This record gives sequence, C-alpha cells and structure tokens, in this order.
Amino acid sequence: MSVREEFDAWAADGRDKGMETRHWHTAKHALARMPVEAGQTVLDLGCGSGYAGRAIRETKNAGTVYGLDGAPEMAHNAASYTDDSQVGYVIGDFGSLPFETNSIDHVWTMEAFYYAANPHETLEEVARILRPGGTFYCAVNYYEENVHSHDWQDNISVEMTRWSRDEYREAFRAAGLYVAEQDTIPDRETEIPDAEAFPTDNWESREAMVERYRTFGTLLTVGVAH
Repeated sequence: MSVREEFDAWAADGRDKGMETRHWHTAKHALARMPVEAGQTVLDLGCGSGYAGRAIRETKNAGTVYGLDGAPEMAHNAASYTDDSQVGYVIGDFGSLPFETNSIDHVWTMEAFYYAANPHETLEEVARILRPGGTFYCAVNYYEENVHSHDWQDNISVEMTRWSRDEYREAFRAAGLYVAEQDTIPDRETEIPDAEAFPTDNWESREAMVERYRTFGTLLTVGVAH
C-alpha cells in the first residue's frame, strides 16, 4: 500500500484527528521553540489534520502557512478544519516540494518525516526551499534509541525509516543544514497507571511505559539553512 492509500484510509476513518490528540503533548513544546516572526511563511510537511500549522498561525502570527500532505483526503480534511485564508493545503510529494528555492522561512514536521520514500532527498528539498537562516524542526517518536517504537513498522504497510540520533544529525549536515539543536521532549501528560495495573494489553511493566513516554518521548532535530 502506498503512503497516499494508507493515509487516505486514515482520513476517511477520522484517524487524522486522533493524530493531533496523540502528538500534541510534545508537539506544543517543540512548536513553542520555533523562531517564527510575524508575517513569515511556514510549511507544515506531512500536515495530517493541519493542527500544527493552525497553532503556528494562532500563536506566532505567521503570514502564510502551507500544509503539505501526500494523501488527498488528509489535505481535504485539514482544509475543512479552518476558515483562515492565510492557511492553505496542497497535495505533494516529499521528494519534490512544490515551492520555489529560498521561498520558505521555516519548515515543521511531526511524525511524518520517516514516511519519506527517500529521506535524504527530502532533506535536500527542505534545504532548497528554505531561505538562508530558515529552520527545519523535525520531530519523531519513531527512532532507533526509542526501543519501544521498533514494532510500529509491523502495524503499517508503508515502509518507515528508523534513524538514530546520530544518523539524523549526519543526514541533516549532508543535505546542507547546520544542526543547531537536538534533544528529546518528554511526554509528561500521558497517564501512566500504578505498578499494580501491569501488565496491560500494551505494556509488560510500568518501567517500560515510563521509559517510553518520560525518557524517550519525541526526538527533535533542528536544522538551519546556510
């Protein structure tokens, strides 16, 4: 199944809004760090329901926010969730972004980058469209050090790229992006039951669940265009 087919199905089932619920615990902290100034142009890459782009408009007064998704139904749903004329949605491929060189001030992506067919090509495209000094905020929960994410590939038909922290930094640099920051953002809001509640359907022990959410959380890598 292609990325388009997979996530069109998610959108048709209403699972796009569920993505926002799950991701917001850490996404809001990463979004707050973005140095977006009033009037600037932002791309939400793999936008899903479009929640991140809307938040950037509302909190940072960005000039124009584009949401790009490879699944038409995702983009269609996202457009229906806002009446803001400064927020627009496009259907596109991560390997060939439909934007002019040096035309975007900041790029955001959350839990979408690892679906790129060629992640190195995607990074090169991000570097191309960013203006000098522009930033790329790349947030993922699926990464090598997060051992609790490794079985996610078994639950989806789309091929996923599982990089380590070092591999993210190396790939950013190879694409011409200076790595300004990399850290993990813990999820402190997901409720973790008391030890006597374990094992659960999803967790063998409380310690494993604590590690997944409070220690590994979301890996954020920030690149800056030269």
